[in-house]
Amino acid sequence: MTEHWVYVVECSDGTFYTGYTTDVTRRVAEHDAGDGAKYTRGRTPVTLCYTERFDSKSAAMSREYEIKQLRRAEKERLID
Repeated sequence: MTEHWVYVVECSDGTFYTGYTTDVTRRVAEHDAGDGAKYTRGRTPVTLCYTERFDSKSAAMSREYEIKQLRRAEKERLID
């Protein structure tokens, strides 16, 4: 059974990026190598701040959307 993850990384400029993956370690390495999302390419290195595991892709994608809608202060509370 595949695990599905939602993650939040903090970019070098202090901003947050939220994404979905099936392999958090690989995905964070891709962001650091400049091969990740367009948003993170100029903001490396990134630091993994938060992860949440799901059994289905649809649940993970829904949660990713929810987190992306949060304001910065709300994301900071989630991470803490």
